[in-house]
Amino acid sequence: MMIKLLQPVTASLSSKRKTSYPSFSLVREHNNLFLRGFMILLLSCITIQLNFCISSIPSSLKALPLEGHLNFDEVGLSQASRDFGNRYHTQPMALLHPKSVSDIAVTIKHIWNLGPSSQLTVAARGHGHSLQGQSQAHGGVVINMKSLIAPEMKVYAGELPYVDVSGGELWINILHETLRYGLAPRSWTDYLHLTVGGTLSNAGVSGQAFLHGPQISNVKQLEIVTGTGEVVNCSEEQNRELFHSVLGGLGQFGIITRARILLEPAPTMVKWIRVLYADFTAFTRDQEKLIFMENAFDYIEGFVIINRTGLLNNWRTSFNPQDPVQAHKFKSDGRTLFCLELAKYISMEETHAVNQEVKTLLSHLNYIPSTLFVTEVTYVDFLDRVHTSEVKLRSKGLWDVPHPWLNLFIPKSKIHKFAEVVFGNIVTETSSGPVLIYPVKKSKWDNRTSVVMPDEDIFYLVAFLASAVPSSNGPDGLEHILNQNKRILEYCEGAQLGVKQYLPHYNTQDEWKAHFGPQWEVFLQRKSVYDPLAILAPGQRIFQKAITFS
Repeated sequence: MMIKLLQPVTASLSSKRKTSYPSFSLVREHNNLFLRGFMILLLSCITIQLNFCISSIPSSLKALPLEGHLNFDEVGLSQASRDFGNRYHTQPMALLHPKSVSDIAVTIKHIWNLGPSSQLTVAARGHGHSLQGQSQAHGGVVINMKSLIAPEMKVYAGELPYVDVSGGELWINILHETLRYGLAPRSWTDYLHLTVGGTLSNAGVSGQAFLHGPQISNVKQLEIVTGTGEVVNCSEEQNRELFHSVLGGLGQFGIITRARILLEPAPTMVKWIRVLYADFTAFTRDQEKLIFMENAFDYIEGFVIINRTGLLNNWRTSFNPQDPVQAHKFKSDGRTLFCLELAKYISMEETHAVNQEVKTLLSHLNYIPSTLFVTEVTYVDFLDRVHTSEVKLRSKGLWDVPHPWLNLFIPKSKIHKFAEVVFGNIVTETSSGPVLIYPVKKSKWDNRTSVVMPDEDIFYLVAFLASAVPSSNGPDGLEHILNQNKRILEYCEGAQLGVKQYLPHYNTQDEWKAHFGPQWEVFLQRKSVYDPLAILAPGQRIFQKAITFS
């Protein structure tokens, strides 16, 4: 509906006979009444048209030829309005449970055909592990990706093994299936109960990233449903631009419905090691040394521990101290410490050789000798270690709480400056959740993807993974943690550290432009090609669907 505003008009009135003219105030009052009436009529028309569109949408969706089904009931919609972050709750109009890729394509194509006059948007939801409502779609359609049962998982063994999986498959299920062939994916996240499409839309980072890169560096092929409802296969050799766009693309260019993941021979056991440092320089020097060593460790992470009582005694439940007497004497109270966490994969026949190798590797490190703790666990137990904590927290009702997480990529050249200000000053304790810190090599990442990284060869992932106690007004309360995150971000910006958010969250497009920097124009161009109506992933708050009335 094109609207032309009426402009004030001055009319010169003439008459052959003398007459008394109405006063100027009466004319102005008449014009004001006219404009007021016109605007009420205009707004009423728009409201009627919007209501008509909204009321007609469910029936048009219900008529779609689907193998699965659409859910419009309050219980299902309420579940789709929540996520792991547990802070943003936005209810969709419908929840799609697809049984096939065609169900997803048909739904998106229908919304695309409705054109810009429709306010419908679409969000893919895997395990609902987003933090700020990224998997939500206010008044739109949320796709339950875990309902996608086709294609079935299929493992291809051989010289270059891989597995074809649905975008809605959980990584824990992929682990169990590939292990039947003596194989496993090369790169992981710390938590395996996430979907393939969810992690590949971000990056997928864990302690193996220094060696193999993130999960998005270990994908051979994708099947995508774009924002126009087209189903497209893409890889390095086919539709390369879409392939790179979607990886780390925050769901903006298409929904991942199938992925081909690279595999490697799987170990049977893992030697799992923890040591402590009091000196941050020694800690980072050893981390950086290890990520460049050939045939050393298979997993390297670290975390910050501030003012934790009885730390090593807590470790005894899962780890064995190499010097029990000295470990018992060690005091962690009131101190800022840095834990280096390492893992070496082993097969049963290699146990003795690996033990000697690990002993040699550890001899080159500068940790506190009394803090060496070691254990051996199965490969599955090591990879699924966070789920063990989840089960305990759920039993205590402490899992479904707000998770105001903050994940940052920090250039190597600025990590000491960051640590000096943040650890012990802004962050004064770590009882609300772990603070991870470990380096990765940019050479293992593909800069053609949509992920934003610092402009240095080595950068650190620093992740503040706090859980907030809902009723608390103290350091473990939501308000305190959010304020702490704000202070960290304000410091990073003010000190110009060149930090980039991982799992980013911003509220304005200007903030997103600053986040992407020189990559923004490429990102914008990709959006205009693959999702020109901005139908997909509205919860990221990068683009807003433009609605026109005709």
